[in-house]
Order: sequence, then structure tokens, then C-alpha cells
Amino acid sequence: MTMNFDPTHIASLIPQLIERCPAVEWITDDSRIDRLSHDFYWFSPVLKRALEPMRAHIGVRPRTEDEIRAVVSACATLGVPITARGSGTGNYGQCIPLHGGVLLDLSGYNQLLWHKPGVVRGQAGLRLGDIDARTRPAGWELRCVPSTYRSASLGGLYGGGFGGVGSINFGPLAAHGNVLGVKAISIEPEPRTVELRAPEALVLHHAYGTNGLVLELEVGLGTAHDWMESIVLFDDFDAALTFADTVANAPGIVKKSVTVFAAPIGEMLTMLAAHLPAAKHAVFVLTAEFSEQVLAQLITEFGGVVSYRKTADEVKKSNRTLVEFTWNHTTLHAMKVDKSLTYIQSGFTPGDHVRQVREMRNLLGDEVITHVEFIRSRDGLMTCAGLQLVRYTTDARLNEIMQMHRDHGVSIANPHVYHVEDGKQGVISAEVVAAKLRFDPQGLLNPGKLRGWEQREQLALDARSATPTLATLPRF
Repeated sequence: MTMNFDPTHIASLIPQLIERCPAVEWITDDSRIDRLSHDFYWFSPVLKRALEPMRAHIGVRPRTEDEIRAVVSACATLGVPITARGSGTGNYGQCIPLHGGVLLDLSGYNQLLWHKPGVVRGQAGLRLGDIDARTRPAGWELRCVPSTYRSASLGGLYGGGFGGVGSINFGPLAAHGNVLGVKAISIEPEPRTVELRAPEALVLHHAYGTNGLVLELEVGLGTAHDWMESIVLFDDFDAALTFADTVANAPGIVKKSVTVFAAPIGEMLTMLAAHLPAAKHAVFVLTAEFSEQVLAQLITEFGGVVSYRKTADEVKKSNRTLVEFTWNHTTLHAMKVDKSLTYIQSGFTPGDHVRQVREMRNLLGDEVITHVEFIRSRDGLMTCAGLQLVRYTTDARLNEIMQMHRDHGVSIANPHVYHVEDGKQGVISAEVVAAKLRFDPQGLLNPGKLRGWEQREQLALDARSATPTLATLPRF
């Protein structure tokens, strides 16, 4: 079925939509709709040009599953597109509706349902910081969180996130054991719910909410520690990188995050200016307080100097954490200083990652400023992911820089595109499309973001004839 996403047609359906669901909180104020219809897409000059005019026709903020079900039923009956939104902390235009319709704000659907040793379950709008606040007294915390953990939601992390702080121990969110189950609802006139258990639960992960609307998530927890935060300075970049790799790989050092910033990134983190002198390369480290002695030994061995140190209690009292200067928070801080900057996202090969980081730095110089986060791969191997700052000139040069990385064996997750597959080097997933066919048969969820949807008929034929496992995805 081809849906009519003409904006005038959709606008004509909004009064009927409100009439069908009079009890829910509809958002009609233009300024609120504008705000809810956008995320941090402007990190990319390419996305800023492409997506700036896009907005929803109306917003809605349900607070219960029954209210979500009522809105979904009305939209499916009338043929109105739905774009789900958590806290809007994504960077790829994930929550920007290309065809208007309803912006489904899930921030009010935010209950922590239960937690037990090693596992927590919550509703999609639950903030990550609120989860840790509830589980830490029992000795547990989320395994990996983005730098926006204070405001980012559980559903948003699942729908558009990768991993983050903590991935040095547990790998990305998609690694086995991190996501244990999801409850999703079908986009139909009579919506139905289904529980997907791992590994099937990952079929809806990192698809921008295009192939399923998730209501609840069940994820693994890690042991909570008192995390000490340190900044270590180096005159030599190679020494900083080797030190960071040594700390990341040291099995006896309990850590949560290791980040390397080449100069002059430190000068762009103005709130930490007193601790980041010019021309110094910096390593940000979060370690358990009881690991401080061995960390100090390595700092001395590699010729580093500690310019910043806070205990967990000091961090809590200051309400400022180094976490909010890492990952893509770095990009945010840097762009406040220099609006001509943008960034790329890269993945280095485990075991060869240090050499590759050095090689790309030598190849591109100060045009691409090195920022890497140490993580484990999905297979548990130590490596690092790059969120390098780029001195943007043209789209063509930006694409050339990303291709140079690929040509040197470094993978790129392109943050300057809004199609799901384009960010993953153009690979269309038959499994992702198959899930959309089952959960969203009319194609109403975040339409226009999934290229594979246009190939759904052929993919379905291929799946039935060549891949029996796809045919066994859960039916409603």
C-alpha cells in the first residue's frame, strides 16, 4: 500500500485524530512543535541544510500504554505518520519527521518497572540518569551510557544510540547480553504488543524508530563503583595514545572510560580551561578509586602529568562530571568555540587501532583533530572509536576525508546522512525491513528514513526463498 503523505492531506486529518483521542495531551503550540521536531542534527552542515525546515503537524505526550495504543490506533486508521521522540539528544535527525504527521513524545512514559541484580526494566521514556539513581544504592548501574545520560532516554539510547561511557567494559549496546528484551507495539488499527527476547530484541535497535515502536526495555546492569575522574596531560601525542591504550587494556585497572584528545581540543573545552593548557594532549580517565595507585604508576611511566583529579564524592558535590566532555559532548563544546567545525565517526580495527589512529593523524594533520574513545568491540576485543573534529570546508572534502579512512581500513559510520542504511555504508538489512513489515505494515513509522522499505517486496521474496530464519521472526 502506498500512503498519501502529502502535507495538506495529512493536515486535514489532524482534527479527526484529536477527536478520536480527546483524553491525551495534544501539543499544538508552534514553538513546542518546532522544538520537539528537532535534535542535534545541526552538528552536521549537510543535515542542517537538508532537515532544518522539517517539522511535525502536531505533537502528543501520552503517559500510559493505553494512551499510546489509542494514538497508534487512530494514526493507523487514518494513515497519519508517527515519529517517536525520547529526549531529542540524537545527532542524525532521527526524530525529525520528513513527512510531518504526529510527533510522539514519549518523555511522559517514564516508569522504572523493576530492577534486580544485573538487570533493569523500564518504559521507553525513562531517563538514563534516573535509572542509575534508583539502582546504584543496590550496587548496580547501567553498563553503558551516552554523554547525555542526564536527559537521554532508555528508548532513545536503544533506537538511535551506540554505547558510550562503560563500553570500554561491556562493548556497544548491541553486544550480547546488554539488551535482554523489548516490548513493542504494532502500528495497526487494532494494535498488538509483542515481547522480543534477545537476540531477536536487537532487530529494532539503532533503526531510528522506523521498524517498530518500543514501549519497554530490559537491559543488563554492571557493578557500580566510586568512579574517580582524572585528566592526564602529555607533550607528545604518541605517548598520550600509548598510555591510554595501556590503561584500557590493563585487566587489573577497574575503569569506566578512557578518552584521548589531541591538541588543540583542550583549548575548546573552555569550562575546563584551568586544567587544559594550550598545546597539551589530554587523556580523560574514569577509574575506580581503589585503582588510583596503579594508575599513578602508569602516569609516571609514560611521562604524564595529572592536572585534574576528583573523587566520586567530589564529582557528586560539584554536579560536574568529565563524562559531559566526552563522546559527542566534545563536539558540542568545540562547536560553541568554532562553528565551522563538524565531526566524523570512525571505528578502528582491534589490535591495529593504535597504528591506525597514528596513521590517520599523520595523513590528515590538523584538518581532522583526533578524539578517540576506547571501547570493546561486539566480540569483546579492545579498540577505539573516533569522533574526530573536522575543519569543514565543503561536502566533497568531507566525503573525501571519510573515504580516506575507509581506504586505510577504518570503518565510517557517516553522521551526515539521515537514512538508516547510509550511515552504515549503504548496507540494506533484510531483517530490519522484515521487522518493519510485521510491526508497521503501512509504513507509518518515521517514513523516509529507511531505504530498504522501497525494496520490501523483493526482500520479502528473497527471505522466503533463501533465508528461512527471517520468516520465523515473531508474528502478532
